[in-house]
Amino acid sequence: MRRVSVVLLAAVLAAGLAGCTQPPAGASAPASVEGDCPRASAALTDLPLADDVRAVEGGSTACLSSDAIEPIADDTAPALPATVTDSEGRAVTVDSTDRILPIDISGTIAATVFALGLGDQVVGRDASTQFAGTQDLPVVTQSGHTLNAEAILELAPTVVLTDTTIGPKVVRQQLRDAGIDVVVISSDRRIDTTDALVTEIAAALGVPTRGAALIERLDGELDDALAEIAEVTPAEASDRARMLFLYVRGSANVYYIFGEDSGADSLIDAVGGIDVAAEIGWEGMKPMTAEALVAAQPDVLVMMTDGLDSVDGIDGLIERIPALAETPAGANRRVIDMADSEILSFGPRSAEIIRALARALYAPEPVG
Repeated sequence: MRRVSVVLLAAVLAAGLAGCTQPPAGASAPASVEGDCPRASAALTDLPLADDVRAVEGGSTACLSSDAIEPIADDTAPALPATVTDSEGRAVTVDSTDRILPIDISGTIAATVFALGLGDQVVGRDASTQFAGTQDLPVVTQSGHTLNAEAILELAPTVVLTDTTIGPKVVRQQLRDAGIDVVVISSDRRIDTTDALVTEIAAALGVPTRGAALIERLDGELDDALAEIAEVTPAEASDRARMLFLYVRGSANVYYIFGEDSGADSLIDAVGGIDVAAEIGWEGMKPMTAEALVAAQPDVLVMMTDGLDSVDGIDGLIERIPALAETPAGANRRVIDMADSEILSFGPRSAEIIRALARALYAPEPVG
């Protein structure tokens, strides 16, 4: 089910991005930084908390304290050649990591490569990879999230790390035919799959000790974040926020609810919310219906920032989806948004992502 849901996610995002333009190669991408979000580094328990998380009014933006990926201290040289069996069952031998091209729909593979300390060897990026140090890398995806074979071949990568969220599949084979090592990484993106993701990528790049060190660091960061959030999560389920992840692209008339096994559910669980999509039996990602929205009765909508912008903000969202007026989230105009390149990226930033969402949920700073 989870693997199927990732394929659906790719299809949904591709449909939503069909009417959008991707940032040009070398363009500076928007990022969440401390200056734009002055409370982003504050401990959740040090911030003024909402008296009733279900009754908060207005929108809030979840943002990270920095758009940088911190590399692991381990600088063990890659042990190459490295032979791995990728997620599609192919035995792949990676002979060189001199020119790495990590590409997927969420930017997670690239973030992991940078966290492993191999960012200097990365030669290109997908449209979702927008953290510090990647702005000047050429983009090899067209129409948002479609692989451009010509652009990739021009970069002459020695190894391509990708997954099934981005395609078409024929391009991956074209790269193999050109003599490029292509490793297909597992596409399952959730908080609890981060360790497996790191292990796969570290093995393919011949740096398993770096991978082990990164996993230890990330597990510690995640444990600390979950403990911090647990301190402010209401003890009674009836007092917890009923949350719904809504994916929107107004220009393409795309409105989807992300439910169980979409990845969004793991974010809601991590911040102590109640995933109302699960309550109504919503699995994966499916087009929103007014009936489902009213049945779910969310207190809080969670959205991508560009998606909210595509409908001209909260007022435009309510105007386009009249059924929202029949929910607490609509009545209170309660929406939490987060940058598209961050909210479902997981990987090395999982702990910071859930901390950011928790701040926006429990200690909101209204933005309108």
